[in-house]
Parts: sequence; structure tokens; C-alpha cells
Amino acid sequence: MKIAFAGKGGSGKTTLSSLFIRHLAAAGATVVAVDADINQHLGAALGLEEDEAAALPAMGDRLRLIKDYLRGRNPRIASADTMIKTTPPGEGSRLLRVREDNPVYDACARPVELGGGAVRLMVTGPFTDADLGVACYHSKTGAVELCLNHLVDGRDEYVVVDMTAGSDSFASGMFTRFDMTFLVAEPTRKGVSVYRQYKEYARDFGVALKVVGNKVHGQDDIDFLRTEVGDDLLVTVGQSDWVRSMEKGRPPRFELLEDANRRSLHTLRAAADAMYGVRDWQRYTRQMVHFHLKNAASWGNERTGADLAAQVDPGFVLNEGLAAAV
Repeated sequence: MKIAFAGKGGSGKTTLSSLFIRHLAAAGATVVAVDADINQHLGAALGLEEDEAAALPAMGDRLRLIKDYLRGRNPRIASADTMIKTTPPGEGSRLLRVREDNPVYDACARPVELGGGAVRLMVTGPFTDADLGVACYHSKTGAVELCLNHLVDGRDEYVVVDMTAGSDSFASGMFTRFDMTFLVAEPTRKGVSVYRQYKEYARDFGVALKVVGNKVHGQDDIDFLRTEVGDDLLVTVGQSDWVRSMEKGRPPRFELLEDANRRSLHTLRAAADAMYGVRDWQRYTRQMVHFHLKNAASWGNERTGADLAAQVDPGFVLNEGLAAAV
């Protein structure tokens, strides 16, 4: 299952995504965690020391390797130079699977032990001084989108992405790449503003969206969120001494997380797992192609000097049945 945590800056989405990743790992699930935020904090939230987090290999710096691997023997892609962030797979492309070793994971992922299980952690890499004036952060997250386009995942396999803050993900089609998006919102007007943007943008794409109310202090906060987001409010999370200790770098054993917050994590997983039965791989592939053609026409063709519409394989549908064959 592909799961995104989104929300405005400071909403607590990185904290919530790290708790969810820990919850999955503690249950023995196979997890690939991805930090796609411009502010790279997921590693630290998963317990890495500052120098360990800084040493994680950046996907954005290994984009050529990623493209070369995913291109495979696809005859519709002349070279890796003509691949952009929305390039879809086709016959001959290499696909990524959660439960495997491959050159992309070797180069970009590192194991993180979480007391009961290990997860693979991948990061886009921070926005550096060298990027100023010559690049935008979407060039970094493009590596994540390209990998998601080529990812085949199954039941009880999880890819959890801590998204860039706000509504920046709508600059591409990455917001359609998930089975479930959890929108983390504080019980304030600003806290629900990103939810409204997501809801509006995602309306025509069948995006499954649920709100996680964070920093909730009482029934009045719950009532406010319910009024603002209605039935999209899935769970709320309140004060956590466990989280405060974690943020100080001294997390207790995960099984000591407060019962109410543990129940909320169970609810999040149940909501994500429920989406497995309604997956529509044809729609997923169709949306992938839609955004690729849109990007090709607006900037991709000019930048690469190629007709990127020709990369679309009209008979190809990404699906789990390809996992053993490609």
C-alpha cells in the first residue's frame, strides 16, 4: 500500500508518519519509508542521530542511476536523458517491488532498526545552496515520483511518504500515486486550509483522503475539526509524553506509547488496508499517463528535445500480476 502523509508546515505530519512507520514495523510489516519533504526530518523522527541522517544518500543526486535502472529494455525510451519525473513504465521497463533487493535500493535506501523490525529509509535530499537560482525542489521529488510510477506493491507491503509541506505536491501528479493520503491538520483555521486545497484539487482524481486531527486538547477541538472537514475526519491525536521524549532524542520503548494514540495508529492502518480491495490499476495507469502527457506538452518535450508522448505504451497497465514477469 502506498500511503502519503501531507499537511501544512508544523502540523506534525512528520511526527505522525514516523509513528505510523514504527507501528507498522512493530507489527512485522515490510516498509519502505520516504522523506519527500524539503525539510528532511523523517530520519531524526525515526531515531537517527543528526550525523546519521545527514549521511543518508539523496535520491535526487542519484537520479541518473534510477532512470537507467527503470528504463530497462523499454524500446519507447531512447535514453535515460529523455526520462522525466512522470515517465510511465511500459513493456520492457524494470519495476520496483517492496520485498526485493535492487540497485535503486542499494544506492538510495538504508536500513533503520526500530526495535522489533527494520525499515528501508529513502530521502530526496535537502535543498542546498547550490540549487538556489538554478533548480526547484520538484526536481528533487521527481525521483520519488518516478519510483512510485514504477512500483508494484501488494498486500501487507507499505510505502510511506512524508510529503513536502502545503499543496506543493499538486505541481505534478504525485498526489495521485497513493492508495491513501492522510492529511494532518491542527484544530485551527490555518490547520484545515491545506485540507481544503487538497480536497479541491483531488476531487476529480478519486484520491482517497482522510484527516488526522493533531494537537487536539479536548472535545471543542474535535467538534471544530468535525465541523470543518466532516466525515473526512478519521482520528485525532492528543498530547503525548512518548512523542515529547522522542523529540528530545530519548524515545521510550514503542509499546509504551499511550493507548489512545496506539488505537489511532491501528485505525490508520485499517483505513489504509481497506483500500487494497478497491485498487484500480487501470485508473492508476491512466492518471500516470495523463500527467505525463501534460508535463510533456508544457515543458518536457522542449527540455529533452524529444516527443515524450511516444513513451506511452498504450497496452500497458501496471498491476501486481507483473511482479513475477517483468
